[in-house]
Amino acid sequence: MTIPDVAHKATNNTRTSYGTPAEVFFAFLKLGLTSFGGPIAHLGYFREELVVRRRWVNEQGYADLVALCQFLPGPASSQVGFALGFLRAGPLGAAAAWLAFTMPSAILLIAFASLAGLFDGPVGQGLIHGLKLVAVAIVAQAIWGMAKSLTPDRPRAAIALFAILIAVLAPTALGQILAIAFGTIAGFWFCRTDTAQQPVQLAFNITKRVGVTCLILFFGLLFGLPLLAGPSGWQPLKLIDVFYRSGALVFGGGHVVLPLLETEVVRTGWVSTNDFLAGYGAAQAVPGPLFTFASYLGFAMTPEPNGLIGAMICLIVIFVPGFLLLAGAIPFWNALRHQSWAQAGLKGTNAAVVGILGAAFYNPVWTSAVLSPIDFAIAVIGFVALVVWKAPSWLMVVAVTIAGLAGKLLIGP
Repeated sequence: MTIPDVAHKATNNTRTSYGTPAEVFFAFLKLGLTSFGGPIAHLGYFREELVVRRRWVNEQGYADLVALCQFLPGPASSQVGFALGFLRAGPLGAAAAWLAFTMPSAILLIAFASLAGLFDGPVGQGLIHGLKLVAVAIVAQAIWGMAKSLTPDRPRAAIALFAILIAVLAPTALGQILAIAFGTIAGFWFCRTDTAQQPVQLAFNITKRVGVTCLILFFGLLFGLPLLAGPSGWQPLKLIDVFYRSGALVFGGGHVVLPLLETEVVRTGWVSTNDFLAGYGAAQAVPGPLFTFASYLGFAMTPEPNGLIGAMICLIVIFVPGFLLLAGAIPFWNALRHQSWAQAGLKGTNAAVVGILGAAFYNPVWTSAVLSPIDFAIAVIGFVALVVWKAPSWLMVVAVTIAGLAGKLLIGP
């Protein structure tokens, strides 16, 4: 059999033809070089390039695929890209889509980390401060947008507020897990509505046995890695555990990885707060998935493995859980997504995510960046530029970074 015969089965609802891994690679390389603006914007770029222009999949099939990836933890836009590559050219197409979409931003962030020594002087520190202010505007925009869509009613707003309280009182990874668990349970009770939809079958021939195997691997690594990493004390295994767990527990988009990674790499002393926030700000200036921030952290951290080896480990590992979940969920998705309890639990989970991000917005994003009235003004202008004026994210990054540099040089600490 050919790869398409083994990997997927065509239907009129989802796709029109088969392609090659090379075709997928160059299509996603274009997207990886030009897709600014975060995961929601990425989905718009994907639709324009792959649904409207290339006709790899029709509107109904694309919407169903996006719904599946929004339902799962992990980087939604990268999961959609991975699935579209699989749909177009089988497993090799999926790998080509991930590599091409991820590579440009990963290379840029590694280069930024390698030049960190140039940022020790006043100008360098001013640039870093400007990037911190970029992070304030970007995270505020993410919270604003997520809150409007994920907490539109009183029950979900209340869940978000309780999640903030949990995250503030327990500022650890465990506290974030507890907040997500609380949101899911509360959603079961308070967010039930009749939102069933007619199913649209995805054109993947992934058997339930393969799906179960992927889910077993996902949970086995999630719970097994901490048990192995703690007693062994072996830094590479601890690194894999941290970034796998961070990739596995991200609900609601790439921005939510910020508090998870901050807890794991800053509070352990692997990366300083200044370096963390500077890298996060730089991640807003490059196209592609925000999860490539992991490559910066892997390169910049103090304990070995770091440098290029650390960057590659962190970059690959943080994506693995999302892809395992996607492959595991596909055989069961069409049945599960019609269950009212699953939809209700997801609503509560997403509301809790808004709360977790809100807690992280205050500490460390706000407390480390907004140190003066001029900082506050710059951050607010950046936020308004994104939300009200709909300025391109790259333009806001450049403008706010320059303004933050000027403010630092003129006013000082």
